[in-house]
Amino acid sequence: MNNIYDCYRLNNGVMNPCLGFGTYRASDGDDCEVVKTAIEAGYRYFDTASFYGNERQIGRALAESGIAREEYFLTSKAWRTEMGYSNIRKAFMESLERLQTDYMDLYLIHWPLPEDGFTQWRRLDIESWQALEELYHEGKARAVGVSNFLPYHIENLLENCDVKPAVNQIEFHPGYTQEVTVRYCQEQDILVQAWSPMGRSKVLKEPVILEMAERYGVTAAQICLRYALQRGVVPLPKSSSMERMKQNQDIFGFALNEEDMYILGTMPQTGWSGQHPEKFGR
Repeated sequence: MNNIYDCYRLNNGVMNPCLGFGTYRASDGDDCEVVKTAIEAGYRYFDTASFYGNERQIGRALAESGIAREEYFLTSKAWRTEMGYSNIRKAFMESLERLQTDYMDLYLIHWPLPEDGFTQWRRLDIESWQALEELYHEGKARAVGVSNFLPYHIENLLENCDVKPAVNQIEFHPGYTQEVTVRYCQEQDILVQAWSPMGRSKVLKEPVILEMAERYGVTAAQICLRYALQRGVVPLPKSSSMERMKQNQDIFGFALNEEDMYILGTMPQTGWSGQHPEKFGR
């Protein structure tokens, strides 16, 4: 990968950019200036969700950019309360309307359980996934996948459905790399994407990461993003300033050596959000 426009080929042949822009809390009210700034900074891959409450702002920013829809890669997700066959189809169409588009590049189920301790998740996930399969076959979603699914959640889909998930979007950063899930997905040819790829402020203040940043002449955030890239994981960083947006893209001019990759991959748990697929999260 040499720049943010280079892509991974998903298991259905769709090309997925190797770095995107996360939009959780990226807008305030009707303001879409952060997204407009990201477009100006060069981002073309935008990740959102119905839960984020900013699809309408993103849709307006993309429409007003003057850039063809085909130049963008757009992902959204169905929230916990939108699971189930009929609910997901309805949620998908509402997301399309808010985003001012007639198709999604990638559509995901946000979490495998609708609430903490839900015991009927296997049946609900299958019903939800069948809706995504239909949207995919109808050409409304170019690719479909999941978010925050653990291997046994994905196995349930593989055993009962026809279309393999193309993507699994999970929390992934130094200090919380979810090795079992990453290994499983990569063995299954399911692309891993990283939400919170830089962890929280504690990760960026870790002495080992600060030492690496100084040694490589980059920022702590760039160390985290480069780590994801070298692991074959798509990072989805978010930022509100043009300077940081540009810095987050500038991860292709250096490479972490093997020892540093091992160090980052074996850090003590740091910066975890506290959210788990079997516990009620955001």
